[in-house]
Amino acid sequence: MIKHIVFFKLKDSSAENIEKTVQVLRDMDGKIPMLRSLEAGADVIRSDRSYDLALIVEVDNLEDLQAYAVHPVHQEVIQYINTVKDHTLSVDFEV
Repeated sequence: MIKHIVFFKLKDSSAENIEKTVQVLRDMDGKIPMLRSLEAGADVIRSDRSYDLALIVEVDNLEDLQAYAVHPVHQEVIQYINTVKDHTLSVDFEV
């Protein structure tokens, strides 16, 4: 199993914009067959070192992660994210 975790810092970190972006991420759930699980949520601490929100997805293997990366639903989300993000970080690891 591979966990893919992405942290997002948004250009506009208003509560409304964060919640809209979280919903855009959550809307992928059930639309991409290789995803075993999907979680997205807003940071609750809001410290100086915090990112605004995070996405965690699980897939079976690296091939599924690569298929997820190019899936049309994911590509639409990336187009949206590219308009609102300031910075992202990600990590992928086996569990």
